[in-house]
Amino acid sequence: MIKDVKAVIARSHSTLLADAIGAVALMTIMLVALHLPNLT
Repeated sequence: MIKDVKAVIARSHSTLLADAIGAVALMTIMLVALHLPNLT
């Protein structure tokens, strides 16, 4: 099982970075959207 996970990570290293950046962007958008009502 651990070997399989390591193999998947090794094969898709570049897409993992893009997915992580996308996840951070989505969380940032969510936080900004949740705080917008407090700004007015």
